[in-house]
Amino acid sequence: MNYKYMRIQGRENSYITKYPKGVFSLCWNLIRDNQLTDEEKELFLSIDTWFKENLPEPEPCKNQEQVITFFKCESTVEMLEKLKPAVALLDQHQKPYDVVYTNFVGTIVYEDNWQIAVQVKDGKMI
Repeated sequence: MNYKYMRIQGRENSYITKYPKGVFSLCWNLIRDNQLTDEEKELFLSIDTWFKENLPEPEPCKNQEQVITFFKCESTVEMLEKLKPAVALLDQHQKPYDVVYTNFVGTIVYEDNWQIAVQVKDGKMI
């Protein structure tokens, strides 16, 4: 089966969206909670920097609107490789997450070549 979209998400909800936090939020929480070594922190910060330099940040995300993002499966092979070390940090620190593949998302409010942002309300895509 071919899927259009993919998201790596935790099992705890964002206070903004009430939807499970994405991979970047999960890693930032590890930093906030002082769970990473200096080397691990440096590794994640380099990954975060790479994404900020190579992917546009969706305007709704910048504005902290109630949206979640998905990667487009067809165009994100390189990005998924870049994310592997961040996911490994989640594994090392026993931070549970799920990899979700889907063709069904709610209202798309942002789209570029690599990702989409979808509206959520009360923890559900709308």
